[in-house]
Amino acid sequence: MLTLVDKFQSEIGRMQLCFFVKLFLKEVKNMSLGERLTKLRKEKGLSQEEVADKLNVTRQTISKWETDTSTPDFDKIVPLCRLYNLTTDELLTGNSKCEEPNNELSEEEKKRKKIGGLTFSIFLYFVAVAWIMSSVAAFKFNPVLSAAIFLIICGISTSILIYSLIIYKRKKTEEEEKQHKIYKQIDDVLAIFTVILYFIISFTTMLWHITWIIFIIYGLISEIIKLFFMLKENKNEK
Repeated sequence: MLTLVDKFQSEIGRMQLCFFVKLFLKEVKNMSLGERLTKLRKEKGLSQEEVADKLNVTRQTISKWETDTSTPDFDKIVPLCRLYNLTTDELLTGNSKCEEPNNELSEEEKKRKKIGGLTFSIFLYFVAVAWIMSSVAAFKFNPVLSAAIFLIICGISTSILIYSLIIYKRKKTEEEEKQHKIYKQIDDVLAIFTVILYFIISFTTMLWHITWIIFIIYGLISEIIKLFFMLKENKNEK
């Protein structure tokens, strides 16, 4: 809990810092060129005479620049930029960039959120199967209403699953690629076995309106196997 609070406070601090820097830059941008030159010189702790010596001009010239009586000649723009460590755009227009807080999740955070989403979706699939198997027989629910609730739960679970796989997608390491290939081989075998089992049970019992649940069970087993491999990878990294 303290870690979450610390992260929240740190994020708020970065946002506040960026806000004040942007506000400051906005004020700088609204300054005239002379005002910017004056400000930059004072920030460097230089006098007009010192700036004049560095640029090979007179002090009166620096004074005219800073009071907007005249503007620097073209050949003095680059030396001014070098002196104040600015780009020409920053010097002439006051434009600058404020680094935005980096909200991108780390690879480890992506993995944790992906595992969390996968686990929750599996739980919802279990709830859906338990509901469709017990709602009509045990609780005497209307079959149509029961099926509708079942489909809604499956839809929510599938949405969470797809969201987790797409949003928290991360680049696989070489070891993860190997584990993924093993998982795919197991999943292919499991899919073939499920189809064969479905037809055998369906033709034997002729309960086609019920045996399709086998594919839901297959999906659950497949996701559990995937979760197992992800947890195994996570354990190996630690």
